[in-house]
Amino acid sequence: MTTMPASNVLPRKRARADGSLSDADYELLAAFRFALRRYARFSEDEARAAGLTAQHYQALLAVRAQPAGETTIGTLAQQLLLKHHSAVGLVDRLAAQGLLARAAAPDSRRKVAVVLTAKGTRVLESLAHVHRDELERSARELTELLQGITEAMSWR
Repeated sequence: MTTMPASNVLPRKRARADGSLSDADYELLAAFRFALRRYARFSEDEARAAGLTAQHYQALLAVRAQPAGETTIGTLAQQLLLKHHSAVGLVDRLAAQGLLARAAAPDSRRKVAVVLTAKGTRVLESLAHVHRDELERSARELTELLQGITEAMSWR
């Protein structure tokens, strides 16, 4: 896969007086979108290699990021930008794989918490390590691109 070096797409001139985008603005937006897509593709490939979809990995990560026992189907749906019934199906599939389990929520008997199982924790930890390593590799490029976007926006 080819890469677009961030240093080649940093804004070269101020925005136009009429507020329209310059060629440099389009180059910067394209480079940033490309960098995000490259990371997303990496994530999809790593999840697939672990027998998951990218959405499965994202769900495990969302559950782990919340305080223990505080993730409900509703909060998971919000985190993944899903409808409630879609989140229910996702949890069902991950539970069938032994990666998530349902448990009584600590603050309400009416709520059901979603928790990682030991297997889910192992799978997530492995994937999170490779994702962190990839972010470390791409941090400079992403930082330069975000800095360029921030500078371009400050001109408007």
